[in-house]
Amino acid sequence: MTALEPGDAAGTGDAALKEAADGRGGTATATGTATDAGGVLGRSLRALSVGIVSVVLLIAFEATAVGTAMPVAARELDGVPLYAFAFSAYFTTSLFGMVLSGQWADRRGPLGPLTAGITAFALGLVLSGTASTMWYFIAGRAVQGLGGGLVIVALYVVVGRAYPEHLRPTIMAAFAASWVIPSVVGPLAAGTVTEHLGWRWVFVGIPALVVVPLALALPAIRRRASGPVDPEAPVPALDRRRIRLAFGISLGAGVLQYAAQDLRWFSLAPAAAGAALLVPAALGLLPRGTFRSARGLPSVVLLRGVAAGSFIAAESFVPLMLVTQRGLSPTLAGLSLAVGGATWALGSFVQSRPRLEPYRERLTVTGMVLVAAAIATAPSVLVPSVPVWVVGVAWGWGCFGMGLVISSTSVLLLKLSPPAEAGTNSAALQISDGLSNVLLLAAGGAAFAALGGGAAGGHGAVAAAGSIAHPAAFAAVFLPMAAVALLGAWVATRMHERRTG
Repeated sequence: MTALEPGDAAGTGDAALKEAADGRGGTATATGTATDAGGVLGRSLRALSVGIVSVVLLIAFEATAVGTAMPVAARELDGVPLYAFAFSAYFTTSLFGMVLSGQWADRRGPLGPLTAGITAFALGLVLSGTASTMWYFIAGRAVQGLGGGLVIVALYVVVGRAYPEHLRPTIMAAFAASWVIPSVVGPLAAGTVTEHLGWRWVFVGIPALVVVPLALALPAIRRRASGPVDPEAPVPALDRRRIRLAFGISLGAGVLQYAAQDLRWFSLAPAAAGAALLVPAALGLLPRGTFRSARGLPSVVLLRGVAAGSFIAAESFVPLMLVTQRGLSPTLAGLSLAVGGATWALGSFVQSRPRLEPYRERLTVTGMVLVAAAIATAPSVLVPSVPVWVVGVAWGWGCFGMGLVISSTSVLLLKLSPPAEAGTNSAALQISDGLSNVLLLAAGGAAFAALGGGAAGGHGAVAAAGSIAHPAAFAAVFLPMAAVALLGAWVATRMHERRTG
């Protein structure tokens, strides 16, 4: 899974989310049911629905495939010490991309940021797939992240404008379902390609697949959702302060990540500079009280970050651990996480049942306990006598917990947000998600490198020679992340505002 999973609807431009919350919308809402007979696959919406769902499907496939190919890529590029940076670079630039896309889409419509985002996403894949050094590879991942941030937000603006209110849950459900098949097929396909053709083809092969969904979606978006919401109204001013804060949080997170990977005394200077950029920006973009877990909305936003950050930071190291410590092939290592897509979807379905609504707080606490238990169980396979299937079982339960938690935070955020603040608060939720991914990946990567994780696996075959190298480096990633997830169980008890009277 990825922190940018589109099933959450948490990164949209402010205007589009206000419309969705108010029951208002763009062209499709105004025209009524006459233009959408047959639902999201009716004649008027079929090309648009197939196109945008295909875009989500490709992003999901890339997200699930990268984890399978990454251990081989990092080893071949002599970049295992920078392993975490290859993941966090994506999230770092996507933070800026999300805010920029929301501003761009609100002012000019979603067509521009969507086109630019898909182009940047494809370019980043090509850069990573042709990289000759790890830093070049990381630069490609950063370009990818910028594109991913632009795309995810623009897609939700399209939904807010092009689909009438009664069809939006259906297309959102299609977005969420688009992650299930890639989570099962992606690791197998990526592992097979990596083993027989090379890891580079996992990256350079995907851009060619973008052409078809673009050809379907862009003309339909141009017809139904291009331009400002009200062509006769003045174009809203660009919120330059918000753009500056977004740039500051992305730059600061990137500098901190660099400092965490370079464990020498003079790294304190870039670490201090990164913190000086990041902290004020985060305080300006997140609700007041988020970092002290104030009751209500601030705790919802904090929980989203704690859950996503701890889980993604741990999940990023699972394939590398199985490849280097237990000698699994990239295909089998990736398949260890495959069941997670189905159980994540099951968790999302369970929390959506109306009869469970009064128990939502209890569900999120249970979900975070399951996540903590899964992360803590994963490094048990560092003991040779523990069968590797333990990771798959544990991760299935962890993903079920994430399905309960991530969907619940989205539901509670909209419940606690006035319609006029839905867009700002939803963007804060996504920023908390991405920022936590970056910071916890940085912390995990620093611990991994400090304990000799960069030597894991060496440069040769991933077999017995590297199978017992530096297990403490992996334990130093998983066990602290389990503790962070357990802290999330306490944060989950503070999501409801204190009852009075």
